[in-house]
Amino acid sequence: MRIISYNTNGIRSAIKKGFMDWLQTDPADIICIQETKAHKENIDYAKIESLGFETYWFSAQKKGYSGVAVFTKIKPDYVEYGNKIEQSDFEGRVIRLDFGAITLINAYFPSGTSGEERQTYKYQWLDEFLEYIETLKKKRPQLILCGDYNIAHTAIDIHDPKGNKNSSGFLPAERAWMDTFLAAGYVDTFRHVYPNEAHHYSWWSMRFPTVRLQNKGWRIDYIAVTENLKAFIKAVAILPNVKHSDHCPVYLELEIV
Repeated sequence: MRIISYNTNGIRSAIKKGFMDWLQTDPADIICIQETKAHKENIDYAKIESLGFETYWFSAQKKGYSGVAVFTKIKPDYVEYGNKIEQSDFEGRVIRLDFGAITLINAYFPSGTSGEERQTYKYQWLDEFLEYIETLKKKRPQLILCGDYNIAHTAIDIHDPKGNKNSSGFLPAERAWMDTFLAAGYVDTFRHVYPNEAHHYSWWSMRFPTVRLQNKGWRIDYIAVTENLKAFIKAVAILPNVKHSDHCPVYLELEIV
């Protein structure tokens, strides 16, 4: 099971930058997209489906904002749109697909960069999301959690930890939430394979065009799995040379027998 998580920062924009050509290279069996900024009917989804993917979309009610989608070559047994939490669902932040015993969640975590009100909501969302997956885990114990988490967990996950100590996405309370999340029985798959390797990032600010060339980024995109799937991790990767967005894809391969 090859899985990619990718914040496209607008799927229509990504398509203009060669996303479809990349999709034709068969990069994964399941591709989880965050920040689609579009509804299904806004996209030539038939072209995506012609490549062998079924597509599932959960968009924000506000046009041009947020939204998640999953393109999959493996047929799901069940799809659930949203996590039944009103504001999160209004913003199109969570979609769930079941594949046999495995449940995949694709989530676009809120950003707090636009101000105190959104930062407060981010903390609320994080708590609600953890409660949601902990409840789900009781019935569906094998979980894969893909998404743009909008949090760099530790100093090794950000190019300038000292300079960003007061920046949303690297605040102590956000990092503490990641500690709590992982302690609850979830595995950061990239760090499981590469526990100490620095300079691996998945997002670079668009405000400063040279930072991606200089690799001054943040690792804020993750694929996490429950502890019971850890033994099945076959490969992980971050793909900075794929450039349709200010993010790049992150990759997980599970050897599911």
